[in-house]
Amino acid sequence: MSLIVMKFGGTSVGDVDRIKNAAAKVAAEVQRGHKVAVVVSAMASVTDQLIGFCRSISSRFDQREHDAVVSTGEQVTSGLMALALQQRGMNARSWQGWQVGIRTDSTHGKARIIDIDGALLRESVESGEVGVVAGFQGVTEDKRITTLGRGGSDTSAVALAVAMKADRCDIYTDVDGVYTTDPRIVEKATKMKRVSYEEMMELSSLGAKVLQVRSVEMAMRYRMPVQVLSTFSNEIGSDLPGTLVMEGNNNMEENVVTGIAYSRDEAQITLIGIADKPGVAASIFVPLARAGINIDMIVQTASSDKKTDLSFTVGKADFDRALKLLEDEKASIGYKKILSHKDVSKISLVGMGMRSHTGVAALMFETLAEKGINILVIETSEISTSVLIDEEYTELALRALHAAYGLDSK
Repeated sequence: MSLIVMKFGGTSVGDVDRIKNAAAKVAAEVQRGHKVAVVVSAMASVTDQLIGFCRSISSRFDQREHDAVVSTGEQVTSGLMALALQQRGMNARSWQGWQVGIRTDSTHGKARIIDIDGALLRESVESGEVGVVAGFQGVTEDKRITTLGRGGSDTSAVALAVAMKADRCDIYTDVDGVYTTDPRIVEKATKMKRVSYEEMMELSSLGAKVLQVRSVEMAMRYRMPVQVLSTFSNEIGSDLPGTLVMEGNNNMEENVVTGIAYSRDEAQITLIGIADKPGVAASIFVPLARAGINIDMIVQTASSDKKTDLSFTVGKADFDRALKLLEDEKASIGYKKILSHKDVSKISLVGMGMRSHTGVAALMFETLAEKGINILVIETSEISTSVLIDEEYTELALRALHAAYGLDSK
């Protein structure tokens, strides 16, 4: 007998029929003798609708009240799931974040979990009740409701699994696992049976949208096994039909590259002719940080006549704000001109084997060159290599690199 946390995303509970389908999977796990807690997202598109209601009142809303409104989507789903389970003759009840004791900081809209007192929920589940928890939400010390940001229900589920000392956390979604790259683009992409925490975190942070980065980070910190699997297949989590995210990597017969991620959510900004002296980089990046604009790839050219060029990327959502801020700060930064490029993509190789193998990046550059794809920026880490290219070449690059690294299905 295991204690399992099952999480169902928005598409998995998109309407009443899908909620009933998810409830059937919960019932199947219980029938196998497992103790189960369930975490649910809002029904598909409901969160966007609730955000729209807030914006229809004011474009400058109180973020605390915004969270109070937006969090109700999960409350509705948790109640409906509990009803669907009761209809199957099961003992079930819904729990909201504050009832479970999901305590967060006060960063409304993207709060971070500080602690979970899972004692009451665990006691309930151990007694045979199925607890259905509203994901994506928590409560501050002063009892204000918070939300955890997009994909926050993944983090809720993993955190709850850790707090309850569960054996596994199953993330049910609209895909049947983690693939070597996007199967919608590369037909020969292969579903992985296992992937390490480190690799999954890199893939998530570099563009793969299967799991929220924070949820993987938490799973790695507490060594909580997480399985990604489909709500719409016949199997349930105990059959282990999906991809297990866990310690170590026995995947793909030790391929050097485990997977290839991509992101079209990139925009490039280049400052031409800045002074090559201490403090200039700080004059650029400190104001951007204060404005809440995240910087990704950074490259600086060699100095010539004590002048240099600095190029970096930001998310497309922050692009216009970043440009305006830099234009406003032109006098203090002292650049000659500013160039920008929105139609770019980031392609990233990820693999634990990159730590001990040479020539991985060289093959990437050679493969892209053969396809006539120019590299704009290069960034590396211990287990990843990323390049920025023109967006129009995204699919060509993915297919070529997937084949070059031996990831095509046999």
